[in-house]
Amino acid sequence: MQKQIPSVLETTKQGIKINSKEWIETSIWTKSMLRALDNGVKGDIWFSLIDKVYSLKTLKIAWKQVSSNKGSAGIDKMSIKHFVANEDKYLNELHISLKNKTYNPKPVKRVYIPKAGGKKRPLGIPVVKDRIVQTAIKLVIEPIFENEFLDVSYGFRPNRGCKDALRRVDHLLKADYTWVVDADLQSYFDTIPHDKLMKHLKMKISDQTLLDLIQKYLKQDIVDNLKQWTPIAGTPQGAVLSPLLANIYLHPLDVMLTEKGYKVVRYADDFVILCKSEKEAKKAFQFIKEWTQQANLSLHPDKTHIGNSLVKGEGFEFLGYAFESKKRYVRKKSLKSFRDKVKEKTKRTRSGSLNEIIADLNPILRGWFEYFKHAFNPTFKGNDGFVRRRLRAILLKRNKKRRSFGRSINAHRQYPNSYFARLGLFTSYEAWVVASESR
Repeated sequence: MQKQIPSVLETTKQGIKINSKEWIETSIWTKSMLRALDNGVKGDIWFSLIDKVYSLKTLKIAWKQVSSNKGSAGIDKMSIKHFVANEDKYLNELHISLKNKTYNPKPVKRVYIPKAGGKKRPLGIPVVKDRIVQTAIKLVIEPIFENEFLDVSYGFRPNRGCKDALRRVDHLLKADYTWVVDADLQSYFDTIPHDKLMKHLKMKISDQTLLDLIQKYLKQDIVDNLKQWTPIAGTPQGAVLSPLLANIYLHPLDVMLTEKGYKVVRYADDFVILCKSEKEAKKAFQFIKEWTQQANLSLHPDKTHIGNSLVKGEGFEFLGYAFESKKRYVRKKSLKSFRDKVKEKTKRTRSGSLNEIIADLNPILRGWFEYFKHAFNPTFKGNDGFVRRRLRAILLKRNKKRRSFGRSINAHRQYPNSYFARLGLFTSYEAWVVASESR
């Protein structure tokens, strides 16, 4: 095992090196830098990077990305539209202040977005200028760390995503890795210790000016209505750098589990370890528990468990799916979230023609199906029926049938499934049938 591990890690890393040239911004990362990325640099540490960050060329590329992502104004109330009107002036100001080491980030505005179950998730909104600078930093340092990351992580990485992670889970389950450690890190993004995170950064970056700038972003004040405070841990969700920093901090966990021969699939702070026996799963859990304690992180006591996914009631949830008894279901929270979106679009008092409502609904229905098309098929018929009932309720109300909610036999007879099909309503079951035939 000890002889095999380095070759496994090296192969994984080498594969990422080959792919990395496809997404790296070559106007920032020159050919000589790319060669150094492949061949290694002295001491495996990178010097003199801040000039790449404050370069006007980098800032313009970063601004283009920020403007395309749109987003709300931060605490200074400067919108993307406002920045566009004076972009040359603002970018030059950023260039000068970063070069002169006088740039200081502004506080982050905290807002809350709804979660399943009625809860709310805190989200930080930096000002536009800070989003540009963070994007510039990311453009410069991401290739360095991507060159180290392993194939077991999929979240917030170039050319990788949820579907890749789900395919890997499916492959391992079919290969009889059915015992699963389903791990959940409690409030991960809010609890990453700054000092330990900075040590990870210093292992690859020796540019103190750049490190100081990243440290400033970790210490950005947070404003929540009339409250303002300086965080002592964590990286605010919503900040451009947060996903990369989160992956950097969990990279040693990937290495530790891989070196011990475990099959891990991680998407940001959500990860599963798939094993062939209960004994192996329990041992893996112990390793995770010890590592998280050393990293000053906590496993969620209610959301972390060990189970045999072949047994009903012992399955696990991952990236919107629930895996159990050799089947893949849509997670209950994901299903509720979908139906809540449909409800929002199909209120009985909604105005507009039925054609307009269907045109508004179809992108949501297609997008949902495209992600969940590998789920156990009864879900699709149930969802299609739910959508049609919502549409029938709108039509019946318009016809003064106030007490009907589209569930009655008469409502179905008056507006049969074929009626909505003629109007072009997307149905996930029919799409599933077509997709199944083409496999």
